[in-house]
Amino acid sequence: MMIKNTLFISLILFSFFCSAQTTTTSTVSKTPGPLNESSIVRGEDGLVYPYNVWQALMRTGKYSIRSRNTKTEKGEPEYLLVELSAQQRKELSDRMPKPRPSDSFKEGEIFKGFKVSDINGNKFDLRTNTGKVIVLNFWFINCPPCKAEIPELNELVKDYGENKDVLFLAVALDTKSEIKDFLKTNPYNYNIIDDARFIADKYGVRSYPTHVVIDKTGTIRFSTVGLAFNTISYIKKSIDEALNTK
Repeated sequence: MMIKNTLFISLILFSFFCSAQTTTTSTVSKTPGPLNESSIVRGEDGLVYPYNVWQALMRTGKYSIRSRNTKTEKGEPEYLLVELSAQQRKELSDRMPKPRPSDSFKEGEIFKGFKVSDINGNKFDLRTNTGKVIVLNFWFINCPPCKAEIPELNELVKDYGENKDVLFLAVALDTKSEIKDFLKTNPYNYNIIDDARFIADKYGVRSYPTHVVIDKTGTIRFSTVGLAFNTISYIKKSIDEALNTK
């Protein structure tokens, strides 16, 4: 029963975490659920975890939350953050819906690339088949979900740091100076393309973040908009599948 309850709350959290921002408005799922920013969530060490901490842990797909069947002095329910076993993670992943796809990048279509330079002067020509797996992130500095996912995206880059067949590109709307100021306190390890609204406009990108994974043949393997509970795990899964594309 504990496992079922844990997975049930995780599935509710999937809807709770789905968020995306346009360049003019922000939308967050209002699906009713038992948790929010003021919920009391304790780790197995007994400490209360801040909202941004347990939210980030949940998005890794390695943790879940269940009721502690206790209440605070004010009568508020308390929850327990627990680490899932490999089998539990698989069961949870199998039950979750796939993150919402981008209308701008249809899976199975051939990616029509572009030629650009990043903020460090590195040049990229994606107009022809590169023979690499390309991982794109369309984002901008004042986009809360974009900023929230950066630490996890940095871990993703680290995971493939020795693999020269994977190219990470962040297509930013901001200027080079704005990005460099941002990076002083918010390291982001993708190759960042500055002042790239023209690229976003070319593909009709309106919701942020937008992620795209393109395989070695130039075929769009995966795309999604917003930040969901399993966005990062699906990006990783898609990269692994794309690396195995003949």
